[in-house]
Amino acid sequence: MKTHHYIAFFKPYGILSQFTSDVPSETLGNFNLPKDVYPTGRLDKDSEGLLILSNDGSFIDQLLNPKFDKEKIYWVQVENIPSEESLDKLRRGGISIQDYKTRPAKVKILDPQPEFPERNPPVRFRQNIPTCWLEIIISEGKNRQVRRMTASINHPTLRLVRMQVGKYKLGTMTPGEWREIKKSDIL
Repeated sequence: MKTHHYIAFFKPYGILSQFTSDVPSETLGNFNLPKDVYPTGRLDKDSEGLLILSNDGSFIDQLLNPKFDKEKIYWVQVENIPSEESLDKLRRGGISIQDYKTRPAKVKILDPQPEFPERNPPVRFRQNIPTCWLEIIISEGKNRQVRRMTASINHPTLRLVRMQVGKYKLGTMTPGEWREIKKSDIL
């Protein structure tokens, strides 16, 4: 019987959520992860944070299929300070992403605002435009969904960090770090 693996990985900025690419230095292949595990979903190259990997197909389906309602929590730095009216648009759902309408999201301005170490390259900074960190909780995961949601309310995403998948939190992990966890830590 095949042993199932469940891996929590802090995907750094600039790394693809895949093992092969034309630019091998930008892949998961550089992090000495166990063989035969696959990302359960993706974080785009410009995003950071918790990525779960596994070789358990039914587990992967439980995390990815929206019918199972597994929440993912993102902390998102956006340009300017969104109004409650803008945030309500995300809370109501129905933001169009290509031919898809999003489900309602849980959204709030983080208070206090989190502090993360500087990223390389640094986030675009404009002296006259404030930034704000939001917490956005969704149970689906379309391509670049959170970025498209914030853009739809005229608050472009500057930095995006996935903090939690299911029950598992990123916690004190650092970029590039991974650990073997149990299925029950997530579901």
